[in-house]
Amino acid sequence: MKSEEESARRKWAQFRFAAIGPLLASPPAGGQLQASLKELADRAWRHPLSGKEVCFNVSTLERWYYMARAAVNPVAALERKLREDRGVQRAWSAEWQQALNELYREHPDWSAQLLQDNLAVLGQKKPEWGVMPSYSTHLRYRRSRGLRRLRPKRGKEIGGAVDFHDREVRSYEVEYVGSLWHLDFHHSSLKVLNARGQWEKPILLAILDDYSRLACHVQWYLGETAGDLIQGLSQAILKRGLPRALLSDNGAAMLAEETSQGLSRLGILQYTTLPRSPYQNGKQEVFFAQVEGRLLAMLQGTPDLSLRQLNEATCAWVEMEYQRGPHDGIDTSPAHRFMHSKNVLRAAPDMESLRLVFTRRVQRKQRTSDGTLTLERIRFEIPSRFAHLPLVTLRYADWDLSRIWMVDENTDVVLTTLLPLDKHRNADRLRRHLQPAAVDTPEANPRPPSPAPLLCQLMAEYAATGLPPAYIPKPED
Repeated sequence: MKSEEESARRKWAQFRFAAIGPLLASPPAGGQLQASLKELADRAWRHPLSGKEVCFNVSTLERWYYMARAAVNPVAALERKLREDRGVQRAWSAEWQQALNELYREHPDWSAQLLQDNLAVLGQKKPEWGVMPSYSTHLRYRRSRGLRRLRPKRGKEIGGAVDFHDREVRSYEVEYVGSLWHLDFHHSSLKVLNARGQWEKPILLAILDDYSRLACHVQWYLGETAGDLIQGLSQAILKRGLPRALLSDNGAAMLAEETSQGLSRLGILQYTTLPRSPYQNGKQEVFFAQVEGRLLAMLQGTPDLSLRQLNEATCAWVEMEYQRGPHDGIDTSPAHRFMHSKNVLRAAPDMESLRLVFTRRVQRKQRTSDGTLTLERIRFEIPSRFAHLPLVTLRYADWDLSRIWMVDENTDVVLTTLLPLDKHRNADRLRRHLQPAAVDTPEANPRPPSPAPLLCQLMAEYAATGLPPAYIPKPED
């Protein structure tokens, strides 16, 4: 299951953020906010759910803008609020709930339909209970309380490519530090010696700030995966803060679900260049030219150059020469412009939060037999307190399946961390006692099960007909 499974609330939040996100990345000058909002109000937007064209008033866009600007996480702030009565069973009065709980306690092996039929008989004798809830309401109530049917086993009790070369090319620059970051990979002209004794061409991940040209983070890798990208991007965020937008090409790592969903959760607009149009990320190409012409030129002829040595040399060159030297495009050094210019950066979260942010969100069915689920051909154990959930929502990174997170379907709050199934550990035969399903009417001295209401009604109706029994009893009966 992929991102299409996201709820309508989350789709609306992402749509609202995409609409007013440019105003956060490039705040309008004083007195120009209403004019900018008027331009957005005159546009036709595609409805996030139906896909039809819709328009929004200036007041609506203005409310979204201030909600996002004042929040640490703009996307979360723009989500539609959850109903205060979410999860409350209004159709089930206290009397109906008590009757169902008592029937379930006495007959946990009954089917839902049989319980519903017997409740109907009880309701006929108690008109003051009101209208009986429907069968679908009955099922929702049981799922919310974990009242599963207990079936006895074997008599025992159960525990398209487009050409854009005809478009004009224009130079551009945003107005503030942190408004836009550039991200790209570059394949080196030098080779490094890996631990297996093989020569490989490393790949440089560079993240630059558009306005200041500052190198937010630069690191060499032996791959170009989403895990490499997220590891480098997380370091850039921890060092410089959260930007407002990110521009990259259409590589697989940039379009991975972990990347796109993580940027959305952090409130970062994601832009991609047009296919076969590298000039849109021209500032990156200028930086890579300096890497090749100065840094790698100084490393030519270095014997047994390793990836670690290359990264150490790159860090020293970037911080001591590139960041502090004059840049032809801005007439000053990147470090000076970064520190002495207005910025729209936000505070960065901690590393553990970033690790959770850059994950993909999926749903999986829980195996009721042993409380496990399968993800990427690996089985994970679910704590027994969540055994009543038929479908669980997960967050994970494709490159690290040592642990995954189970989250609430509506709020995305982490409920627990799931670990891979350890069959050898489970072979110790130690098992916890499962607690019976909780019901709302516990009794200190439970009475023995009473005859089923429906069966009593059927026997009374048959006796009222006056017909003799339809069988001949034997003497020992």
